[in-house]
Amino acid sequence: MTDPILSLKDASLSLNGNAGPVDILRSISLDVAKGETLGLIGPSGSGKSSLLMLMGGLEQATGGSITVLGQDLTAMDEDALARFRRDHMGVVFQSFHLIPTMTALENVATPLELAGVRDAFERAAAELETVGLASRANHYPAQMSGGEQQRVALARASAPRPHILLADEPTGNLDETNGAAIMDLLFGLRDRHGATLVLVTHSQELAARCDRVIRLRDGQIAVEPDRKAAE
Repeated sequence: MTDPILSLKDASLSLNGNAGPVDILRSISLDVAKGETLGLIGPSGSGKSSLLMLMGGLEQATGGSITVLGQDLTAMDEDALARFRRDHMGVVFQSFHLIPTMTALENVATPLELAGVRDAFERAAAELETVGLASRANHYPAQMSGGEQQRVALARASAPRPHILLADEPTGNLDETNGAAIMDLLFGLRDRHGATLVLVTHSQELAARCDRVIRLRDGQIAVEPDRKAAE
């Protein structure tokens, strides 16, 4: 693999618990190529979401290094990390994390406005149309179904044209029909914008659509990555 867009070298994460430090991730080394779709699978508590958070600078590694687009995330403070995510990453969570007092259009436009995009609302409207929610632009999250809220979250993550899209169980709170629709949208957005996609999933169907899948167990990579592996 030449010039990985994302590289982890012996990355570790320890958190302080009631009985002392708890090792969440241990010596993870992993390279992700530009344009690749990588699935992270494994049992609950294996460290999948924590690894995704390290990749996005949402958790600070307690050991090792994390390099994204040639920048060392472990050397950045929280403000620098926030700016880096704003400029280069999109993040989709299982629980949507929409701002309840903002309409769908405002939710999608917010990261664009923060980045200083002049036509933020026009681009936000275009993204909502892409995910099939043009008619819901002026609705608030409480007025939308779970599937619709996740579509808004996808539109918000993809609107800034991120280099890397991180998704944590994007279909976990949805029924089968809505989950399938979100999967199609997620891969469609990846293809349209050429983003690198890293996703955490328990879905065998979603994992099977990834270019590469790695399994975590007890905070470590359990096996060598296998192309088109399924959980």
